[in-house]
Amino acid sequence: MDTDVLRSRVMRKVALRLVPYLGLLYFINYLDRVNIGFAGPNGMTKELGLTATAFGLASGVFFIGYLLLEVPSNLALHRFGARRWIARIMASWGVIATVMAFIPNETTLLVLRFLLGVAEAGFFPGIILYLTYWFPASERARVVALFMAAVPISSAIGATVSSLLISYGDGIFGLTGWRFMFLAEGLPALLLAVVTWYYLTDRPANAKWLTEQERDWLTSTLAEEEKQTQDKHGGWTLRKALTSPRILALAVVYGGIVYGLYALSFFLPTIIAGFEQQFGTTYGVIERGLINSVPYAVAAVVMVFWAKHGDRTGERTWHVALPALVGGLAIPVALYLGNPVAAMVAVTVCAVGVCSAMPTFWALPTTFLSGVAAAGAIGLINSLGNLSGFAAPYITGALADLTGTQRAGMWVVGGAMVLSAVVVLVLKRRQT
Repeated sequence: MDTDVLRSRVMRKVALRLVPYLGLLYFINYLDRVNIGFAGPNGMTKELGLTATAFGLASGVFFIGYLLLEVPSNLALHRFGARRWIARIMASWGVIATVMAFIPNETTLLVLRFLLGVAEAGFFPGIILYLTYWFPASERARVVALFMAAVPISSAIGATVSSLLISYGDGIFGLTGWRFMFLAEGLPALLLAVVTWYYLTDRPANAKWLTEQERDWLTSTLAEEEKQTQDKHGGWTLRKALTSPRILALAVVYGGIVYGLYALSFFLPTIIAGFEQQFGTTYGVIERGLINSVPYAVAAVVMVFWAKHGDRTGERTWHVALPALVGGLAIPVALYLGNPVAAMVAVTVCAVGVCSAMPTFWALPTTFLSGVAAAGAIGLINSLGNLSGFAAPYITGALADLTGTQRAGMWVVGGAMVLSAVVVLVLKRRQT
């Protein structure tokens, strides 16, 4: 059989088998991580007596727990296999996400958000690593984009779903709306943990759903690519990867993008709720959820086309830098515009920038890393980068309390994203 035909058939088969399912898992993962953003302005803040700073701390403390176990979790996945490890992660976070429905006070909220971070640690970098076991480098940005489209889709659909659950779940089982939302959105992770145990395949060599010819081609192609990477860049050990300035610089790049992602995720519902005071609008809970979904719906489409363009051209650096730069310049402008439509256009540009930069970014580390070094480095980059996940909501909330407006916080978001663009361009220049 012609090699190009075989390649096309195998890639299509693997993508259809893995990417939609992994995207579904990430959809649930991201929803359980950020649904506190909808709970806050819809009853939780008032019921628990939270200030904007306390709400930001509760949103961000998740990432402290997340930080602690990222690298060990990714190394465990590399050693024990994706099927068992990802199922374990999902079961752990499902239990804690469900228990969030019964929070009695601010202290318990902080503890459970921290534990949710511990439980979810390793899921995202584990999936990024897992995809390298199945797809050659020339396919990865597109595949990661399709997988990561779950973020804007989760933010778009999740905004509406969360709003509906809050509105219509009020009083069910004696719970207020925001509590019912936590309960309803935590249970799917527990169910999918069981499905994952039986559905995922650890490596191509174990894939009974591929023919022998397809398995042989895929395993040999990936092995040859790994050998070429090692020959070109030298044998990166785990220790070298974890202490490399290049890896740390990539963590800074990722951190700036993540800062923008989580500042939007946690505070966009609050910003939209603030349109009533700023512009005199009168949106209900469901209307605010629908408005919140627009930037992410646009981002989900654009990010896939942007990543496909990066794969087709083979260019990576500008496919990270340009969207980060444009998004970073757009977000501070949003809160200075004179009407809600113009403000939402600027927010949408920022969301597109954040979501478009991420998939191609994750194609960068595996251009020079493989094996256990890639596992450790991907975990470290994600771990350090996600410190911004703690900083973004906390700093944004603290600045809102200090100044009485979201503007200062959005300027910091813009600066973080522009910094990402600058650092990735400097990295490219030093390599050449």
